[in-house]
Amino acid sequence: MSRAAARPEGAAARPEGAAARPEGAAARRAIIPPVDALLAAAAALLALAGSVAVLRSFGSRYRVGRLLAAAPRVSVAEAAELAHRGHAPYVRIDGRIDSEAEFEDLDHRPLVLRRTRLQVRRGGRWVDFETNHEVVPFEIAEGLDSIAIDGANLTDGLVVVPRETVGTVGDLADRAPDELDDALPARVVVEQLSSVEHATALGVPALDANGVPALGPGLGRPLIVSTLEGPEAMRVLAGGRTGRPRAAAALLAIAAVLLIAAFVLFVVPGDVLGASPSPPAITGSDTRSAGQGPGFVGALGPAFLAVIGIAVITIALTLAFVRVTGGPKPLEPPRRR
Repeated sequence: MSRAAARPEGAAARPEGAAARPEGAAARRAIIPPVDALLAAAAALLALAGSVAVLRSFGSRYRVGRLLAAAPRVSVAEAAELAHRGHAPYVRIDGRIDSEAEFEDLDHRPLVLRRTRLQVRRGGRWVDFETNHEVVPFEIAEGLDSIAIDGANLTDGLVVVPRETVGTVGDLADRAPDELDDALPARVVVEQLSSVEHATALGVPALDANGVPALGPGLGRPLIVSTLEGPEAMRVLAGGRTGRPRAAAALLAIAAVLLIAAFVLFVVPGDVLGASPSPPAITGSDTRSAGQGPGFVGALGPAFLAVIGIAVITIALTLAFVRVTGGPKPLEPPRRR
């Protein structure tokens, strides 16, 4: 029986040299070529969302850290000028703390602000049950220029090394409410600013009720005052814990790798279906060159786009990582023996 007779009736003959139908996984890849890129991009978005969720678990401290890393710096003189102009942006200034109304602590240090918090441990967290806020008028000075600080509105933005005393509720005596069990863990946290320190302040310059330039909260952002360098401030904001910041950094790195992979999978072609299941015979040299063997032939455009895209994604994610972690640590000067 001939091959023509063996073909079922009504079946169209396939032209000689026509491409074979893709089967199985190859057929699915032929129908939706960029599916791998979409899956990689979706996984990258999930990793990025996880990183953001971990960072937001720090609450208001995450926002304070982000502002410390991103706010533009101006001089104290420029901040005072912005206050006189009105409609000033959110800026950062650096200088020394100064005041004419300091008060002393137990160690006779001149203070301009002291916040004392009494806390009890409940459900694995420290909860405030009493807060005392003591503040006097103070300013940030740089050379001969100075600008007042609205210390009365300085709440979550105070970034200093806290002084802690841990004990039980019974150790607080009359300062603890009667409904608290004396055996519960308790602590006293003291945060303070001294007039002998240098500080970084972030806020919106504006004129106060007396027409004096002052830095305070505004534009939906808090007033921040920190006496610490960037890396140390980030460690204090993280509560001294490194697990969650490292998890956020790891998720960010995974998101970067997946985004690069998605971009490469989308730009670089995947499987190619041949016109025939049998390879054609090649005789002589490569016909794409003048008899000199294989020439420089390829899809250069997608390759260049892939390289540029990878560079842009890497730079963007590197800048994001630097802002999240507070940047590199400053080199310590060598100690003299």
